Amino acid sequence: MDWTLSLDAQATVAEAVATIRASCPEALEAVVGYAVFGLRVQPSTELHDGDRLELLEALKADPKDARRRRAAASREGRDR
Repeated sequence: MDWTLSLDAQATVAEAVATIRASCPEALEAVVGYAVFGLRVQPSTELHDGDRLELLEALKADPKDARRRRAAASREGRDR
């Protein structure tokens, strides 16, 4: 889901999140952190014009376990 927010010049991540919460609180239910252009930030981080605030959710699967499953499935396919 994408939003374009109009915030004050020195708005923080926390203020942006509060704006989102006011219009769409269910969008924040699974959020565990924030990033700007892929870099983790704190709620106190100041945003700048054009920043892309990303709402981070918890991982659904452990990346190492997922890779092991894919590798095992690939090996099974080659062994036939």
